[in-house]
Amino acid sequence: MKKRRLSILIVDDNTGFVSRMTSLINEADTTSIVHSANSIDEATGMLTKNPDLILLDINLPGKNGITLLKHITESSPNCKVIMMSNYTEEYYQERCRKLGAALFLDKTNDFELIPGIVKELNN
Repeated sequence: MKKRRLSILIVDDNTGFVSRMTSLINEADTTSIVHSANSIDEATGMLTKNPDLILLDINLPGKNGITLLKHITESSPNCKVIMMSNYTEEYYQERCRKLGAALFLDKTNDFELIPGIVKELNN
């Protein structure tokens, strides 16, 4: 049985991080399509691509990622959002969970979990 292609959107203004995440996802041997956006406005426009998964940073130019998380969970309830941030204080984790984030990962230490998560979603 052929696996469906996952559509993944990485929302982060750090191009090095986006590149590393894209490489990790591609190394996971999935059939994912990876898009990226470096701002809330760009990401909002890309929601029309109906991503299955969004990797979302909190600290973005202009508005923060928590604002976008709220918009995504209200407008695209079937989309899974994983918050990836260096702001790992319990306050941020709790707030993101309450707004519908599937997971909250430490951007510096937990990024290697992403390939496994993508594989799991692709099964």
